[in-house]
Amino acid sequence: MTSTPLHHSLDYVELVVTDLDAAKRFFAAAFGWAFNDYGPGYAGIVSPRGDGSEVGGLMLADEPRPVGGPLVLLYSDDLDATMSGIEVAGGTILQPPYEFPGGRRLHFADPSGNELGVWSMQ
Repeated sequence: MTSTPLHHSLDYVELVVTDLDAAKRFFAAAFGWAFNDYGPGYAGIVSPRGDGSEVGGLMLADEPRPVGGPLVLLYSDDLDATMSGIEVAGGTILQPPYEFPGGRRLHFADPSGNELGVWSMQ
């Protein structure tokens, strides 16, 4: 069973990557993500809800999207452990954890150079 999309909600995030295998290894190691492969140029990101749906995808291209697009934010129960996992998996911390109203967050780059953020209430 897959979840039903909600009208006008964010439903799917697609990241452009320059090395699909490296991106899959990174996101699997750093965040535990699983993938559905759709050929040599695309992998769907399996939802952690376990309902068979996908929450996004990794699309192979010659270069990542230019800087200045929307910032994808992930959530973490333990921001410091997540930061360590990002580094161990080969990501680059662009902005270490900082306080903001509502919690803390950091920014990182994946192996293709995409910038993402992670936030935590703690």
